[in-house]
Amino acid sequence: MKYFSIIMTLTISLVAAITAYADGHGDHTSATPKMLKYTEFNQIGNPADVIYVKEEAPQVLKPGDVRVSVLAAPINPSNLLQIAGQYGVDAVLPAKPGSEGVGRVIEVTPEVNYLKVGQLVLIVSGGTWRDEVVAPEAGFLPLPSMGDLPPAVIEQLGMSAVNPITALLMLTSFVDLNEGQWIVQSAANSAVGGYVIQLAKQRGIKTINVVRREGLAEELMAKGADVVLIDGPDLADQIASATGGEPVVLALDAVGGDTYTRLTNSLGYSGTIVAYGMLSGKPASLNTGMTIFKDIRNRGFWLQKWYETASMEAKQAAFGKIIPLIATGVLKADVDSRFAVGDIKAAVTRAAQDGRNGKVLIVPNVE
Repeated sequence: MKYFSIIMTLTISLVAAITAYADGHGDHTSATPKMLKYTEFNQIGNPADVIYVKEEAPQVLKPGDVRVSVLAAPINPSNLLQIAGQYGVDAVLPAKPGSEGVGRVIEVTPEVNYLKVGQLVLIVSGGTWRDEVVAPEAGFLPLPSMGDLPPAVIEQLGMSAVNPITALLMLTSFVDLNEGQWIVQSAANSAVGGYVIQLAKQRGIKTINVVRREGLAEELMAKGADVVLIDGPDLADQIASATGGEPVVLALDAVGGDTYTRLTNSLGYSGTIVAYGMLSGKPASLNTGMTIFKDIRNRGFWLQKWYETASMEAKQAAFGKIIPLIATGVLKADVDSRFAVGDIKAAVTRAAQDGRNGKVLIVPNVE
């Protein structure tokens, strides 16, 4: 996918900033090679209907290629939207889905410069819903040596290139937030929402977290949420009551429709609302009087555009903040369920369901 070919250009420059590695080469030959599973879709439509599992023998490596065994790869909402033809970038068919993941190097060619066998890497070349990924060296981001990591931490690292980066950038790119200030977000129980709560808590920023169903307050408060509210027509009044009349300086919206309008109405003077999704599938209405008399700023955020336009230093700084927090367990996302590659239809069906408690992962060796 175009989005993740952009990330490939980031990899080599990040290597020196993260760690240095020695060369290494592996032998992947076998008298009876095991057939490997991968996923593919050849038409746009409902993911559970159009995505299929296929098998292939291990690919022969070309000069400069690296073979990586996939350990975990998440199903993100953007993946499902692209398969359904509802995303900002069209898939080039036939397409191999999966936008991020984590794996371990099992073979390299002599031309490879900085990756070695046994190394843990982020897979940034796309096509991650499969048993193995073979790609040029630039398609993988090396992770620093951190000893024997438990599977749960490895899974968290596999989710580090999209949602936590999105949360970090939305908290730092639009408003200079200070300790004690209030922000509000919709879809607070999403993966991005969870990261926003945790990152804001570290900085002493107070969060109002809007959800669309009961029963989520306890888990969000455990992550560091200050207030949890149920969306509804009186949301702006609920927010004003929760803050004691203190201004809300930043709103983050992934829902659109009426929720976007309500969050806008809750902002203080010169507040900013950032739209980064439209889970409701509905456009929002905006009272232009709000922009005139309250100086409300309306912004949008799309991670792909950031990968396209941000400097290498900015990308290094973002990953440099996120990776250590994830590796040490300070920053994490909930995991709802795990599926093998062969169960991809069940996996995407679960990922599309309401009421999940976390991310759905593709874990090739899951039992």
